[in-house]
Amino acid sequence: MVQTDRIIQGGEELFLTAGIKSVTMDDIARHLGMSKKTIYQFFKDKNELVIALVKKKLRDDENQMCDIIGKSNNVIEEMINMMKCSEEIFSRINPIVIHDLQKYHPEAWKQFQHFKADVLIRTLEELLTKGIKQGYIRPDIDVKIIARMRVSQVEMGFNTSVFPHNEFSIWKVQYQLLEHFNFGICTLKGYKLLNQFKNINDE
Repeated sequence: MVQTDRIIQGGEELFLTAGIKSVTMDDIARHLGMSKKTIYQFFKDKNELVIALVKKKLRDDENQMCDIIGKSNNVIEEMINMMKCSEEIFSRINPIVIHDLQKYHPEAWKQFQHFKADVLIRTLEELLTKGIKQGYIRPDIDVKIIARMRVSQVEMGFNTSVFPHNEFSIWKVQYQLLEHFNFGICTLKGYKLLNQFKNINDE
């Protein structure tokens, strides 16, 4: 693993559990067993490291989405696979990370907002349009509105003023929102297939 990737990974491991603000460059150096001077050869400060980490995560997420779409036989299977992939991501995220990103790292947050608009919303619009053609998604929905609604739902699930993390599990919140969304957009044909996949996964 090249040094920059190792530093990014070390930062990610600490940020995901403790949030970004409370982790120092000293903590990351200690965690990796390297000197702070070595880290500063690659990243001039913590903000630069956070930006690099967000860019890498978004690239990985995009590749993972493309992979899921490429391997799935229909839109319903894609939705179920996305659900499983989301579970893995959300179960590791500390809600404080999202808050810290917004408040202390505006450049990294902007990267996420661009990704949301350019990749997430576009991918969802394509997914919904394809689902309508396949007969699994209701033809009366407005694809542009529903895609944006879904992305906003995910963000709302991270909002600690709506879902305080001492009361709610992030994954449980996201799962409920996603399930509500999936069943809300399906035709009867899609609903049956969705139930079929759910039963297979639950067993």
